[in-house]
Amino acid sequence: MQPFLAHPFDSDRLHEECGVFGVTGVTEAASFVALGLHALQHRGQEAGGIVAHDAGQGFNSAHRFGYVRDNFTKSDVMDTLPGPLAIGHVRYSTAGTKANTAIRDVQPFFGEFHMGGCAIAHNGNITNAAALRRELIERGSIFQSSSDSECIIHLMARSIQRNIPERMKDALRRVEGAFSVIAMTRTKLIGVRDSLGVRPLVLGKIGDDGFALASETCALDIIGAEFVREIEPGEMVVISKGKIESSRPFGPSTGRFCIFEHVYFSRPDSIIGGRSVYETRRQIGVELAREAPVEADLVCPVPDSGTPAAIGYAQESGIPYGMGIIRNQYMGRTFIEPSEQIRNMGVRLKLNVNRSLIAGKRVVLVDDSVVRGTTSRKIKDMILDAGAAEVHFRIASPPTAWPCFYGVDTPDREKLLAAQMTTEEMRTWIGVDSLSFVSLNGLYRAVGEARGRNADNPQYCDACFSGDYPVAPFDQLERGFRMKQGSETAHAAE
Repeated sequence: MQPFLAHPFDSDRLHEECGVFGVTGVTEAASFVALGLHALQHRGQEAGGIVAHDAGQGFNSAHRFGYVRDNFTKSDVMDTLPGPLAIGHVRYSTAGTKANTAIRDVQPFFGEFHMGGCAIAHNGNITNAAALRRELIERGSIFQSSSDSECIIHLMARSIQRNIPERMKDALRRVEGAFSVIAMTRTKLIGVRDSLGVRPLVLGKIGDDGFALASETCALDIIGAEFVREIEPGEMVVISKGKIESSRPFGPSTGRFCIFEHVYFSRPDSIIGGRSVYETRRQIGVELAREAPVEADLVCPVPDSGTPAAIGYAQESGIPYGMGIIRNQYMGRTFIEPSEQIRNMGVRLKLNVNRSLIAGKRVVLVDDSVVRGTTSRKIKDMILDAGAAEVHFRIASPPTAWPCFYGVDTPDREKLLAAQMTTEEMRTWIGVDSLSFVSLNGLYRAVGEARGRNADNPQYCDACFSGDYPVAPFDQLERGFRMKQGSETAHAAE
């Protein structure tokens, strides 16, 4: 089976890294994992995998291209994954071979050590993976995939520690970048976040003896698990026989959680840092209305990710809110092979204008981001074709001017519109009456930082907006990437 065909305009979005989920202490653990992965499908639609362990049958795994619902709801698959302990992963490739994914690239990965087997699933990106891979291959390691995550298994194999959690600590101390890792042995469920806590990981409780680890709280909701807490930056938890052991393998750390999780990646019904993602996005719209007011007749979201911000903008501005654009909910990624004629139809495959609502109106369109800008131009054309008098774009994030190297698939910097143009130049290029982005301080206020961004010690990773990378992307620097001069990490890299 071939990987999903991308939607013709997927290249103009930031893609949702990956999602991880694991459970222990329940019967039919793999079925719980399948449900959890289904709730995390927005984080990766390319492929998915589940590994389970049963005392009688040992480790079993299944890896498939496509949606969770199409692969992990069938009895002929799920019956092969018995046991009370399982982990899973949904993938959108941020490293390895893109657009030509092999099934061997699909996580979780498995390794057999002399003390027993271990499977791992990783959300994030290892920024020194190329250097590690070269070193490991020179020392005799044989890689099976193109994924950076496989480095962790090989580093564990070379550790001299006597148990798997300690070997994992050894391995992850060699790794740079961003990672939330879920792993399993025959009897243990393990969760680890990098010292900056860039990528999310949460802990849930199932009944009396069961536990779950997940990328987002919405995945706990679907299985009826109680949210306990977030795994803290730099923390490792080992869950066995209903008990949790916590350690800090990387020493003291200050978190730099990815602020774009609030803007776009996480589901709006998830909770991050004790805050509703939906409420944060609504508050971004409030900040936008305060920072960039405009006289208009209608506030309209670009579905679906712009909806909460559009509601906030309308509430704060007093301009009526309306669904001026309707999303085709049944537009699948495998809908049709995108011939040139279909590509030219463009965004109309996915979105359609509510003409009776738009005609004659001055419209404020609220979207979550502008990457290349191609979709923004086509949506503007659709709104004008429907008879709008004016079109004003309001964007619920600052200009995306720098690529992410921590687990988000962003274009090269020269392909990011904000890296090449001023806001006024972007307005002219898109062809709208006005264009405004929420300020970086406004975004920080919306996520609960009343004083805005601390320039000396930023509370979040916002490198895609600021160019301030909390960890120098070693592999990218080797390839010639030039970091923003004057930043702390730029000086460290030099």
